[in-house]
Amino acid sequence: MSRWTKFLLVIALGIAGGMVYSWYVSPVEYVDIAFEALREDYKTDYVLMTAEAYQVDHDLGAAVRRLALLGDTPAEELVAMAIAYGTHPDHSYLLAEDRVLMEQLKEAVLQWNPAMELQTP
Repeated sequence: MSRWTKFLLVIALGIAGGMVYSWYVSPVEYVDIAFEALREDYKTDYVLMTAEAYQVDHDLGAAVRRLALLGDTPAEELVAMAIAYGTHPDHSYLLAEDRVLMEQLKEAVLQWNPAMELQTP
């Protein structure tokens, strides 16, 4: 058996062994992560998406419920932290119109009254 044949045989066995190990011995386990554990940039993106959804449907109750998924922090503080993070000079990536949307959401959340929500039977 030549040197190249042995080399290719060892490579093929290594690949096959790695596949068997990763598929059967220790397969990947997908775990749902809580929104609270997201990095700050992902939280900022989520707040921005919530602001965009609020701009379309004007459902403040739904927007507050979406923001509540990010933890126990009040919604207006979450939006303020997201604006501060997105406009910080080290990682400024919010566009001007994105900031306007988030400011509008912040103002709406400040005026939100949970008692005004319609209760569904």
